[in-house]
Amino acid sequence: MADILTPALGESVTEATIAKWTKKVGDPVKKDELLVELETDKVSQEVVSPADGVLGDIKAAEGDTVTPGAVLGSVSEGGAAAPAKSAPAKDAPAKQAKPAAAASEAVDINVPTMGESVAEGSMGKWLKKSGEAVKKDELLVEIETDKVAVEVSAPADGVLTIAADEGATVTPGQKIGSVAASGDASAAAPSAAAPAPAQAHAAAPANTGSAQVSGARNDTLSPAVQRVVAENNLDPKSIAATGPKGNITKADAIAAIGQSPTPAPAAAPAAPRADQPREERVKMTRLRQTIARRLKESQNTAAQLTTFNEVDMTNVMALRSQYKDAFEKRHGVKLGFMSFFTKAVIAALHEIPAVNAEIDGTDIIYKNHYDIGIAVGTEKGLVVPVLRDADTLNLAGIEKGIAALGKAARDGSLSLDQLQGGTFTITNGGTYGSLMSTPILNAPQSGILGMHNIVQRPMAINGEVKIRPMMYLALSYDHRIVDGKEAVTFLVRVKELLEDPQRALLDL
Repeated sequence: MADILTPALGESVTEATIAKWTKKVGDPVKKDELLVELETDKVSQEVVSPADGVLGDIKAAEGDTVTPGAVLGSVSEGGAAAPAKSAPAKDAPAKQAKPAAAASEAVDINVPTMGESVAEGSMGKWLKKSGEAVKKDELLVEIETDKVAVEVSAPADGVLTIAADEGATVTPGQKIGSVAASGDASAAAPSAAAPAPAQAHAAAPANTGSAQVSGARNDTLSPAVQRVVAENNLDPKSIAATGPKGNITKADAIAAIGQSPTPAPAAAPAAPRADQPREERVKMTRLRQTIARRLKESQNTAAQLTTFNEVDMTNVMALRSQYKDAFEKRHGVKLGFMSFFTKAVIAALHEIPAVNAEIDGTDIIYKNHYDIGIAVGTEKGLVVPVLRDADTLNLAGIEKGIAALGKAARDGSLSLDQLQGGTFTITNGGTYGSLMSTPILNAPQSGILGMHNIVQRPMAINGEVKIRPMMYLALSYDHRIVDGKEAVTFLVRVKELLEDPQRALLDL
């Protein structure tokens, strides 16, 4: 009898919760086979079998809290696990040869490594069904983590067998399916369509083949592309594909939106309310769960306060208008407002270093580097990729960096490194028409600047009323480390640099 013990959980972690047992009492197990998953307040941890045998006892049920060294269960060692292998012997001997050969030729589909500190993910929708033929490198499924989506492709030509259903929680290295050798693909594909009478297959083989190709086109679209196609009523057959092996990319679908004819208003009559559900329950994605958890943790941890100011955008807009064409021609990127704001923020951070710092226990960590997080709204939720060493970049470098991060965020191709380690964040609600807001801190950072919509408003200028393009600015800050005087000074400094952009050039 070998006990299954709770392992050490890491520095400062004193307890964990039983998330899931992968075996039941009486199931045969192998040494080092995953038996139970533990969740702590920092990471997920796996516990494996200490020996070959049978799971004899479970002492801690799912949801129980355990401490390092606690006995979770036991494994009865010995030959008890062997009979499980002999069970298939009851089947007809004539069938044993072919399955054995097929199994030896099957290639496992395993969950890839999902990045540092990512211990699990959720299965998305399979683009193929068990028994269908697949091609090597064909996209089969996306696994969604709390940070990025990971694509899993077929490892070989053959027939697919699915071992993990949509929505299941999986870990790196876990088997989620397999692909039988390509020799079985030709035989398996027709058998999947067996419900039709044999005479129909003989009568029109050419039509059957074409129907399979056109019908499969929607099935092979990635979830992101499917969403764009569905939301914009696009016909996949009319979209020019530029992806590998003729696949339609998200960019292809977005490009086709403007080209598709606008349907007549009368073509889509409103469905009666009686035909629509009054409510719909949808499970939150892992990214949305993480966003919710981190924002609430930020509110509960930091002493958040927001201060406001307004900036006259006249001079920045005039400067941009004067040089935007020459700028784009010279640098190959458009001149936007974000580069001006980033430059102004960095100058203000130099002057008020507390806004660029963070609290760690009873210590304050002052950052001498300026990695600016740029909040980007995507279809799956808000992400904040980081522009590294922004203080070393000129306006063109900032614009190129922000454009690249924004594209990667919308395509779902951001790496974990691009999402970690920012020292200050800028969020632009004005993109969506926001007049004013109080942004929530991106913990453990101590400051976030909210930009808003530019609105023409009457302003008193030297005793005269003039119409000026005005923007409200909001600085949310952690009052535990940033005093009110520092926060107001920081925001005034940003305002001054934007209203008189030449000050930055002269280092004033």
